[in-house]
Amino acid sequence: MNRCKTWHLVAALWFLCAETACSAEKPGRPNIVFILADDLGYGDIKAFGGDKCNVDTPHFDRLCADGMKFTDAHVTDSVCVPSRTSIMTGRYAFRFGKAEQGGPWGFTGLRFPTSQYTLGKMFQSGGYSTGYVGKWHLGTRMTTRDGRIQGPTNTDFTMPIQIGPEDYGFESCFFLPGSLDMFPYAFIRGKQWQGNITAQKGWSAFNRVGPAAEDFRDTEVLSMFCQEAGRFINTRAQEEQPFFLYVALTAPHTPSSPEAEFEGKSRIGIYGDFVMNTDACIGRIRDHLRDAGVDEDTVIMVSSDHGPGHYSGRRREATANQMQEMQKDGHYSNGPWRGYKFSAFEGGLRVPFAAVWPGVVKPGSVTDALVGLNDLMATWADIAGLEVSPMRAPDSVSFLTVLKGSATRCRDTLVTRGTRSDAFRSGDWKLILGPGSGSSGAFFSEPKSEDAWHIAMEAFGRKLVNHKELENPAFVQLFNLNRDPGETQDLSAGHSDKVKQMLADYQKVIRDGRSTPGPHLSNDRVVKAFRPPAFVWDK
Repeated sequence: MNRCKTWHLVAALWFLCAETACSAEKPGRPNIVFILADDLGYGDIKAFGGDKCNVDTPHFDRLCADGMKFTDAHVTDSVCVPSRTSIMTGRYAFRFGKAEQGGPWGFTGLRFPTSQYTLGKMFQSGGYSTGYVGKWHLGTRMTTRDGRIQGPTNTDFTMPIQIGPEDYGFESCFFLPGSLDMFPYAFIRGKQWQGNITAQKGWSAFNRVGPAAEDFRDTEVLSMFCQEAGRFINTRAQEEQPFFLYVALTAPHTPSSPEAEFEGKSRIGIYGDFVMNTDACIGRIRDHLRDAGVDEDTVIMVSSDHGPGHYSGRRREATANQMQEMQKDGHYSNGPWRGYKFSAFEGGLRVPFAAVWPGVVKPGSVTDALVGLNDLMATWADIAGLEVSPMRAPDSVSFLTVLKGSATRCRDTLVTRGTRSDAFRSGDWKLILGPGSGSSGAFFSEPKSEDAWHIAMEAFGRKLVNHKELENPAFVQLFNLNRDPGETQDLSAGHSDKVKQMLADYQKVIRDGRSTPGPHLSNDRVVKAFRPPAFVWDK
């Protein structure tokens, strides 16, 4: 055989091997779809709330039956923006510096610079097609008519925005800048505003009236997002490369605006209708995957950005403690946990979470492994076979071994935060670094943070001198969640050694700039374990 024929034979064999390798590689690189609900409580899902749930949620329940249910999954923060920041970056939100200045509500500025490593960038650099559909709420930079900071009166809606999800690694995106009760009420595709944004609209919950597209309807947003998710799936299913799709629903966050077919459908009123509508979105997206023929090649995970806001309920108007009224009809949105959105208690931080991966995750499996949604980045990197530098995702721990059933846990500690106090999990133990619920404002969970600090100061008996004195049992709370899941018994006074050890471990997480093994990193700002109100230094 001459050298030319030999080369052609080698080349043919190489291409055959390469093609075979690509075919064999596909099962190891599944598509990944993540659905994140907004303000959906642990107890809003039947599979998690059990007898305390009085809403039908067949689609989320089916996820649990088809895959793995996580009973100890948490977000890092009990409020939207920092929770979503941790998910998007694999880095605790408290480590980030000051956000770029912006306007009110959906006009908020960038939460972190475009140089930040994100889920979109990770998947894009790893050969995935990337898509984002839904609520963004991580800040944009809009074009203004006067060159000043964006706001309701100076934003030029005829011009593309300057920075959005595309700049964070999402090649296809269709989104709202903020929540459904935060103007501007208009979609953005890529960087281009959709529709004629000349109207002024507002919705029932808080009646925040602001710029809106003339054809924008609050009751059509969920169906629009499901359609856009289907559009992405159907298009990308025809391509060779796998895809990653992040779908951020705007429900059941206020305003309670279910589609017409769900109005009056639940047993507990408009909030229940909206939860059922949210649940139906899961089914619609799974249908899109089946119709496109990629459901068996797709990992799907579903969760919520934090616990429910107790101002939602039977009335469309946001009113404090509405959820306590629904409890009389047997529905507990926060499940068996104490507290709600904004608080450092479990009701604000523990979320429903399920994962389906055909052929890998055992159907009907349940795990009590402690996980945070900040762990999604490391987990998905493992699933997709992507390398992540130790300088990135410093607070993300892969739970792939838990998914595969080869391990019962992946992490021992986790930092979580209310709006006024931090909390630190270590095994079954939880330390709250402050008295009270760790929440304040109009929709706090009892006891209100400021009120609890006043009481704690009285018990301490004198003016505080420095942060070291905040380690006194008067200013911390310690709970054993295994024995006391309702966080009713503060054990800090009788377990001073445990308090000291957990506080030292948390301070190390702050000091190291990371909670995973790797080189030391710096926080973008000064971070302290305690966040007391200013008056504690004045007494």
